[in-house]
Amino acid sequence: MKPYDIEVQRLKSMKHDKGLIEVSVDALVMARNARDDEAPSTCLRIPVAHARTLLILLKQQFAELDKLQPRSRRSGRC
Repeated sequence: MKPYDIEVQRLKSMKHDKGLIEVSVDALVMARNARDDEAPSTCLRIPVAHARTLLILLKQQFAELDKLQPRSRRSGRC
């Protein structure tokens, strides 16, 4: 796997369809140089304001998905 640095510039929209939540963003994606002392992984950087907005949008999407579930499955128990 090739690691990347992803910097979110702007959150555009969010929607859910068939079990997936899709987030549209403007982002800067750059290849990341792996260091010897760490495992190669992709890093996502989000400004605090965008992270707060993302949290609010995710909560809204989950609330909409929960409305689609039968009442017996809304409690969080499986």
